[in-house]
Amino acid sequence: MRLFRKRQDVRRGLNRRRRRRGMTLIEIMVVMVILGLIAGMVGIAVVNAADKARVDRTKSDIHAIQGALDLYKARHGRYPDTGTGLKALVDEGILNKPPKDGWDNDFQYLFEGGKAVVKSYGADGQPGGDGNNADLSNVDSDSK
Repeated sequence: MRLFRKRQDVRRGLNRRRRRRGMTLIEIMVVMVILGLIAGMVGIAVVNAADKARVDRTKSDIHAIQGALDLYKARHGRYPDTGTGLKALVDEGILNKPPKDGWDNDFQYLFEGGKAVVKSYGADGQPGGDGNNADLSNVDSDSK
């Protein structure tokens, strides 16, 4: 009988310990809130990094287009006119296809005052704006 009682006592002790090891609903909710906050901070950082990458890619593409325009000028003695635009670079075989900016919009090309100007209107695709919507151009990068 005594051995039987010891086994029951041991089992009760194990059951108590098992119950104490579990997490309460409050603890689980606190962990979920913390994970949500961390996920939110990471999400914001990723979105900002993606926006910066689009701007950097567009600036790099503008620089590459300027190089292609300089090659066109070396071959023909002049830049393409505004009407022909960047299509002249594709027709000449300097570029494979008409370039797009980081937001998948066409670059704008103007030949004004003897200078070839390549522009991207930014994320909104409209002239003007600030932040990600700011215009990017080879003229702006020359003056900075």
